[in-house]
Amino acid sequence: MVDSAAATTVRARLAAKARANPSVALGGVCLLLVLVTGFIEPEYLSLNGARSSLLQAAPLGILAGAQTILMLTGGIDLSVTMIATGSAYVAASQSSHGAAVAILMGVAVGLVVGAANGIGVAVFRVNPLIMTLAMSGIMLGTFTAWTQTILRGSTQVAPFIKELAAGSFLGNRLPYSVVLWAVISLILIWLLRRTGWGRLLYAVGDNETAVRLAGVRTWQVRIAAYIAAGILGSIAGILLAGRTGAVDLQLANAFLLPSVAAAVIGGTSIFGGVGGYTGTILGALILSVLTSMLTFLNVGQDIQQLVYGTIVLALAWGYAGLANRE
Repeated sequence: MVDSAAATTVRARLAAKARANPSVALGGVCLLLVLVTGFIEPEYLSLNGARSSLLQAAPLGILAGAQTILMLTGGIDLSVTMIATGSAYVAASQSSHGAAVAILMGVAVGLVVGAANGIGVAVFRVNPLIMTLAMSGIMLGTFTAWTQTILRGSTQVAPFIKELAAGSFLGNRLPYSVVLWAVISLILIWLLRRTGWGRLLYAVGDNETAVRLAGVRTWQVRIAAYIAAGILGSIAGILLAGRTGAVDLQLANAFLLPSVAAAVIGGTSIFGGVGGYTGTILGALILSVLTSMLTFLNVGQDIQQLVYGTIVLALAWGYAGLANRE
């Protein structure tokens, strides 16, 4: 009985420490996965292996940043991967006018679609799942038609975008896309922790009614969140296009579940009001390493999606249980 009580106490203390320092726990999980992956494929424990994982994690981390912002408000974006694909197509179609124009026009897609999502959710009170799923369908139909007409043949991106997405410096060790992700990460962390808008995101997700009664125009907060998510989706799509060198309608499809999973793994609650981007960064790295491990084990894309879905369901169930106990 004494041993059992002691074991229970130790588990409780470890659980408390994990809740108080989630980044430490996530870092430990990431390190463990790296070691296991290195055991499966020794070449993975090299600079090339690290570079490969970081290249994969950058667009995923940016997409997961979009989901993190929205999940803090109790929302979600099921159109973010179509925003990424649409932005990549527009950037490719404008590449003949120069990289700057191509990138700006691509980002404009995310801004416009994000604003439309935000207005639908915040002003017309459409459920975020329904609104963003419908927008995804609208974009898929639109770009399917446009690839046969006004975007016909627009599949190659500008050399600068390719270099930004897949190139490296410092002796081919540090990818440019990772530096861009690091800059975006610092901006997101600062916005969420140090600005009034960031605090309002948490407040809206925690108790929107109280925030509205306090005189805050919550609809503006939500629209701004969806616009920010749309812009992040555009940036990720342009990076994906640059990494592959070309675009197609399936460009970002496989990233939808992982983008949600990375945020959930990082501790952002799908119920709103809890989480942050620091954990999401670690979640993206964990999924990147996990993807590499599954690839080395010759696991197909279908099983990978099954794994991501299981992670989301398991963690959502776990967070719900914690909320009920509290």
